[in-house]
Amino acid sequence: MESAVQRIESLLARFEQGNGVLPRPVVLEGDLTKPMFGLDDTAVDWARKNCGSMIHNAASLLFQSDPKTNEPYRSNVGGTQNVLEFCERTNIREFHHVSTAYICGLRSGVCRESELDVGQAFGNVYEETKVAAEKKVRSAAFLDSVTIYRPAIITGDSRTGYTSTYHGFYAPLKIVRSFIRSEVLDGTPFLSAIGLTGQESKNFVPVDWVAEAAVRIFSTPRLHGNVYHLTPRRPVTCKMTLRVFEDALRRYIKAKGSAAETNNVIVGLNQGMVGDIFREQMEVYRSYWRNDPTFDRTNIENALPDLPCPDVNYAMLVRSAMFAIENGFGWPRPQPLVPTAWVSDSLPGFNASTPFPASAAAEKRFGLQVNGPGGGGWTLEYDDASGNVRCFTGLPESRSTLVYMNDKTFRRLRDRTMSMADAVQGGAVHVENPFPSGPPVPEFLFQLSRPAFIDGADTVVTVS
Repeated sequence: MESAVQRIESLLARFEQGNGVLPRPVVLEGDLTKPMFGLDDTAVDWARKNCGSMIHNAASLLFQSDPKTNEPYRSNVGGTQNVLEFCERTNIREFHHVSTAYICGLRSGVCRESELDVGQAFGNVYEETKVAAEKKVRSAAFLDSVTIYRPAIITGDSRTGYTSTYHGFYAPLKIVRSFIRSEVLDGTPFLSAIGLTGQESKNFVPVDWVAEAAVRIFSTPRLHGNVYHLTPRRPVTCKMTLRVFEDALRRYIKAKGSAAETNNVIVGLNQGMVGDIFREQMEVYRSYWRNDPTFDRTNIENALPDLPCPDVNYAMLVRSAMFAIENGFGWPRPQPLVPTAWVSDSLPGFNASTPFPASAAAEKRFGLQVNGPGGGGWTLEYDDASGNVRCFTGLPESRSTLVYMNDKTFRRLRDRTMSMADAVQGGAVHVENPFPSGPPVPEFLFQLSRPAFIDGADTVVTVS
């Protein structure tokens, strides 16, 4: 199983393909269901000193209660309480909470962005726990700012269909996929099996728009403190959604040939035991297929008038469905993209027997940021008591000397195929707040033994 650091590295590596290199954040790997995420005092202290805001996006998406694990209550309600306690202990007072538009429950009519609990009934425990979580966030008196994001049903990228998760829109598609073959592609039995007419409306939003809208709001302080429905301007009908499923399945079957479907169950879903099994499985997702209310979009339209949600049309949904089917709904999992080397494993530096050079001792500390595969950020700090240097994960405060480079430059410096002076002169190394005395960059950084690392952390806290 990949660690949180490895998952972040793999994700960034995929984003980097054809797009240059990206900086690596420091990752604190914790457990959402444990107090203070189970982090040690060093990690908690780093968060206290370096983090000013929290984005809480972790949740269990189960629609039915699991008595063995107490999910989704354990993560969605208890986990949110743990996040709030962590923020209070670390003095993080700006909170961004990802909820869901479906806190509306079984309401009809218009659901306002300003509304939360109006006595509505719920279609499943997921909706119920998300309302409870929002209440906890709103009642946290120590917070200075609370921003709520309520997305509708998220589909794949509007241009490519790409997705990394297969919930909501995809869960019924996966069930339909297991019950259908080319000879039986009439959506009517599916709708009637769960008591729908096909005219019920659903609110789908592409993941790229949701991400861009959330980032824009997060990055614009004047937009903080509101509730935003990340919902489409126009919904689509269940009937069209079933047509999308059928079209995507037909294309897949045609591409693979009928032999790909020989082991699937062939059935008329209105009768027999298999029809009962289908209805039982679909019952879990009935709340996702019922008629949606109208979601008020006043705040999101006022905040981002230049970023309207793309119309989720037939072709866009087919792309999302095809991506899911062709990629086996994420199974087997794609191989992680692993860097050829981790900078931390080969970073020359300092141990207890290596004295800090006198020319830089007066500077006390500096930071090293290596962008690209296997990179990261570190702080090198002179210890007056021992005369040695300690190496911590995470960059120092911005007024310290900061040395930036990419992974390729780092390897050339490490392998002695480039000197630090040439790297600085040629622009391969950038220095902010250079030392007022001595060399602009500590040349000895690449001449000493591998450091003993002391755990620290950065702006991304990954919990699971």
